[in-house]
Amino acid sequence: MQQRQAFDIALKELKLKLLHMGGDVQESIRHAVAAVLKHDKALAERVIERDREVNRQDHETEDLCIRLIATQQPVAGDLRRIVAGMRLAVDLERMGDLAVDLAKTALRLTAPPAPDVAHHLQEMAQAVDGMVSEGLNAYVNSDPDAARRLAEMDDAVDRDYRLLVERLFADGPDASGTPQERMLIAFCGRYLERIGDHVTNIGESVLYILTGERSDLN
Repeated sequence: MQQRQAFDIALKELKLKLLHMGGDVQESIRHAVAAVLKHDKALAERVIERDREVNRQDHETEDLCIRLIATQQPVAGDLRRIVAGMRLAVDLERMGDLAVDLAKTALRLTAPPAPDVAHHLQEMAQAVDGMVSEGLNAYVNSDPDAARRLAEMDDAVDRDYRLLVERLFADGPDASGTPQERMLIAFCGRYLERIGDHVTNIGESVLYILTGERSDLN
């Protein structure tokens, strides 16, 4: 009985670690987008520096999962929670890396994006932010419906990305910025689109925990 109680406490610790990591990653993404839109180099540098903390959390989560598998020899649902937790941490860590990519792009820009392009990028960033919140909520609440909604939300983000690229590379004198600047903004859209893909992976991990089935939400 005591061993089971200790195991349950460790599983709760795993969930709390992942939620804390998810919150930090979401904040990094928000700050990285703000750094791009405002051309805020100091904010971009803070996002890059903070990635060390995200990496540390990823390593701690991996160590906890390995220790639980080695010492508790879990089966069925318990094992799924641990394995999915490891996968979820990997996706969060990669989302953090993409936030760093956004921040590094902010440092390479010579000016804020043009207002029309900034509007498209901000709308896409808001959609991705909504996905991150929904993905974390699906995990903490064990909500399969929220996990499945991520597929539709990701489709919307993909559409936003296509619209952004079309706007950036529209022919004619109204095309915004130099070719190099437009390419950098397109990279920002691509990084956000990739973050959305990783959030759908989180949804798949949630469904794996709850059902034992492997789903494809992307």
